[in-house]
Amino acid sequence: MITIYHNPECGTSRNVLQIIRDAGYSPQVIEYVKEGWDREQLDYLLSAAEITPRQALRTTKSPADALGLLDESVTDDVLFEAMLTHPILVNRPMVCISVDEYEVEATRVPKRPSQEVVALCRPSDAILDILPLWPTGPYQKEDGTLIIDTSGQRVLHK
Repeated sequence: MITIYHNPECGTSRNVLQIIRDAGYSPQVIEYVKEGWDREQLDYLLSAAEITPRQALRTTKSPADALGLLDESVTDDVLFEAMLTHPILVNRPMVCISVDEYEVEATRVPKRPSQEVVALCRPSDAILDILPLWPTGPYQKEDGTLIIDTSGQRVLHK
């Protein structure tokens, strides 16, 4: 099972969702801005992705500045509470991939993880770091940027 915490207004989130689908998966899509977060869910996602609320904070196109959250003196606890109140403050997309997805022989992930993999997939081609199977190359993001070449190799951009 693959779950994506998705914001359809975000190009990065749309790209990640399309990459997952074009790789042959039918992910569970959770539009977190509409549905909101519950405390346990958000705490789990941040912990599993090994990121802090500060690292997950969406600093642009969100109320972060207006709420005074960009000041470095604001604690992670305050940020976390604000994220529960204003789901748009969480950067996106967050993707969860269950261990079962890594049982495929042709996986591109070198070592089968022992637990669910969770990551904040920014930029969008970061999904390739955790996705067991990739779309067939050549493959481009919605802006035309090539991310998988004709031989199926990842194209790295600086």
